[in-house]
Amino acid sequence: MSASQGGDRTDTGERMETKSENGIVKARDDTLVWQRFSVPYQYPVAFLRGLFRPENPLFTEIVARDDIAKRHRCLFIVDEGLATAAPDLEKSITDYFAAHAAQLELISPIMYIPGGEIVKRELAYIERMQDAIHAHAIDRHSYVIAIGGGAVLDAVGLVAATAHRGVRHIRIPTTVLSQNDSGVGVKNAVNFKGIKNYVGTFAPPWAVLNDFDFLDTLPHRERIAGISEAVKVALIRDREFYLWIEENADQLATFQPEAEEYMVRRSAELHMHQIAHGGDPFEAGSARPLDFGHWSAHKLETLTNHHVRHGEAVAMGIALDARYSVLAGLLPKGEDERIVVLLETLGLRIWHPALQGTDANGTLSILVGLQEFQEHLGGDLTITLLNEVGVGVEVHEIKPEFVHQALDWLRARERN
Repeated sequence: MSASQGGDRTDTGERMETKSENGIVKARDDTLVWQRFSVPYQYPVAFLRGLFRPENPLFTEIVARDDIAKRHRCLFIVDEGLATAAPDLEKSITDYFAAHAAQLELISPIMYIPGGEIVKRELAYIERMQDAIHAHAIDRHSYVIAIGGGAVLDAVGLVAATAHRGVRHIRIPTTVLSQNDSGVGVKNAVNFKGIKNYVGTFAPPWAVLNDFDFLDTLPHRERIAGISEAVKVALIRDREFYLWIEENADQLATFQPEAEEYMVRRSAELHMHQIAHGGDPFEAGSARPLDFGHWSAHKLETLTNHHVRHGEAVAMGIALDARYSVLAGLLPKGEDERIVVLLETLGLRIWHPALQGTDANGTLSILVGLQEFQEHLGGDLTITLLNEVGVGVEVHEIKPEFVHQALDWLRARERN
């Protein structure tokens, strides 16, 4: 059909259109119009020491980067554990704001909230923080600044993302796990009815400021646990980084500053690269490669009432999935042993009796957790396993018999 007969079509990118003989463009279907826009996200991630030393301008530059002429209002919400672990922190912040008073305003004394799972489990803390934001008239050009571990960052991030539909939020992670993994991401969440991270948002922060000095305040157990997330991301994305962790395991286990700082930074970079370039930053699909080792870990945390910390549970999940990968014929035999040896060298356990707990029907509780994990993801079950060290592979089925065999293997190793 020729153009003069009105048969040509124009695809505007919004809806299909036809051109009639008199030249009038009409929509072929008036019931559907596509709205399309994209929003670029960018935020700085810093690695340093001495963030609140008065002579260090970084914090001021980050806060005032869009308007150096005004005085910026800031509300601090801090993990209450730091009141003991870092008793000079509040004075350091107060002195810093006094030194930079032309651009910074500390609108109230520091607000303290509990760290750990309690702040994610008890929604009263969310309401308390929302009340503070309202009471201090925090607007969309003011700042809510969270200092603490991953649970505190998750909870404060959720509050900041929902107040006024989003106020500016700065994360200052204080744990290995939050500096090398969760703190640099875009997720905020709290628990609901016992389900981990059920209520949440995707809301990128204004900035992430990793001050290595905070790591010196951590208990030994907490400091070790966070290394598991570096092992995880190395196993699925960077063989060279994994080899580096193996070579430096003793230095990492004894918190040698140069090794610890490189581990944190490289792990954070790999997590950031996956978020930015993995094609699914807001997790609209079914795959979660950064959740390698997590499907059992999340359930294990719940089963032990969080006596097993997140990083510890992830280490056990990594060990389980490494052995499963061998049993499934994905990972060469012996690589599971290699991975477990590394975890143990770092000071991480690979077994807890709750891994073999069952429900009233005799089903492994962690396999019930697998169903919950799929519900959380939506769509097809998609689990990341290992093809080789540094290379993850997605599978859509987990065979219970292999899970049982993997658990038996881990338990036998623990006994030996």
